[in-house]
Amino acid sequence: SDSTRRLILDELSDRNELTLYELTVRLMMKHDLSISRQAIAKHLNILEEAGLVQSKRKGKYRVLIFHNEPLKDLLKGWVE
Repeated sequence: SDSTRRLILDELSDRNELTLYELTVRLMMKHDLSISRQAIAKHLNILEEAGLVQSKRKGKYRVLIFHNEPLKDLLKGWVE
């Protein structure tokens, strides 16, 4: 329900993968958010615990991937 987390999911759904740095830049430039990478990382931890975001290491970068299956299951329950 947090507006920043919704923006994070929007940005991740637009792209297949984003690094934490790329996500931070997109949020700052596109949405005019004044937020640190550390604050975004906290939001990402919550989204990972909810099963909506997966992260993996690619070299020295943390790559973020939107996982929409939990949302599909939720919507299916509302529609049926």
